[in-house]
Amino acid sequence: MLGDFIIRLLVLILGYTYPAFECYKTVEKNKVDIEELRFWCQYWILLALISSFERVGDIFISWLPLYGEMKVVFFVYLWWPKTKGTRLVYETLLKPVIAQHETEIDRKIMELRARAWDFFMFYFHNFAQAGQSTLVQAFQYVLAQSVRFSAAAAANQPPTEPNVNVKTRSPVETESDTNTPPGPRPLNKSLSALRSLEKQTSRGRKWPPPTPPPTPGRDSAGTFNGEDGVNIPDTLPGSPITDARAKLRRSNSRSQATT
Repeated sequence: MLGDFIIRLLVLILGYTYPAFECYKTVEKNKVDIEELRFWCQYWILLALISSFERVGDIFISWLPLYGEMKVVFFVYLWWPKTKGTRLVYETLLKPVIAQHETEIDRKIMELRARAWDFFMFYFHNFAQAGQSTLVQAFQYVLAQSVRFSAAAAANQPPTEPNVNVKTRSPVETESDTNTPPGPRPLNKSLSALRSLEKQTSRGRKWPPPTPPPTPGRDSAGTFNGEDGVNIPDTLPGSPITDARAKLRRSNSRSQATT
């Protein structure tokens, strides 16, 4: 277990970290050496291919003895300044195979890209339609639940009690009310009319006439005893006040008769 950890750590340091630092120094030089830059590009191409096939190859050849140590030695062999095995491996193994099948590889990549795009659009449309139908069903479900809840609330609401104080009138009573003649005017309206009439008569002339000073001929009942023995009343007949008082008496008697 400890040996596998050490091997993996050495692979990360000697296969990735140190070559990345050397490539950085080459790129950041004032005068870039094209051959050296090409060397590091070839190294990273080989390292990418090795890392791609390593996941599958380790299943079949990781049981070999000293497999991890051989991997570390191979990575160091690729970038070591005295050996520089990257050029040898690239020029003798990788470049001839890639150059021979380059056109076919490009065609396969284009086909895979087109199929991937068709696959993506197909499932995208299916997911969009499924999502739209699901959204419509959810909206219909929510609407049905809201209608159901409102109906249940209306059913559970207690009925309103009728107002017993309101007296309903039958059509016969309504018709009899329409045929009944209007009753006498109320007493307060008659008194107000009487007062207004007295004010109007008092503006034009003084009525009733001023009471003369008491004389021996006037009795306690308010009548005057003339020389011929005829009683003259205090109010003269035919005056507006006398007529108003008479109308008031008739209206009061009529109201008492109806009650």
